[in-house]
Amino acid sequence: MLVEFDELPETSRVWIYQANRSFSVDELEEIKNKLDAFIIQWTAHGANLKASYDIKYKRFITIALDQNTNQATGCSIDASVHFIQQLESVYNVDLMDKMNVSYKQGEFIAYKPLIEFKKMAKNRSVSPNTIVFNNLVTNIAEYRSDWEVPAKDSWHNRFLN
Repeated sequence: MLVEFDELPETSRVWIYQANRSFSVDELEEIKNKLDAFIIQWTAHGANLKASYDIKYKRFITIALDQNTNQATGCSIDASVHFIQQLESVYNVDLMDKMNVSYKQGEFIAYKPLIEFKKMAKNRSVSPNTIVFNNLVTNIAEYRSDWEVPAKDSWHNRFLN
């Protein structure tokens, strides 16, 4: 069951997928339509899932699920991963690789392999105050407070010493 993102409780589980490039306006419109259709039919053992999504910076797709209504199951999570893999194929984009880092350079979103980000931290090309995207947050409350943070306040901090 598709609801507005802001209607979901703060405890709702989130999965964040970062793209290795920005989506075009036309692609975003298509992706929103596909997300609407997917979430409307998304179920766990036949039970509707109360869910939504958020797209930020033309690059990050966040799927959120109110687990107070119905819990995600292995099959429902597999269905969402399969859906994301279809988006990857259709739009020739990488959404599943967790070994990449996105961070802000002014208003621009940079995307680098983790190994390059480590080198940049060592060379002080990124600082403790560089805004990074912590895609490991697990619920909407964390998404709102701890997703877009200075590197010193994220798991990225380990590379800054």
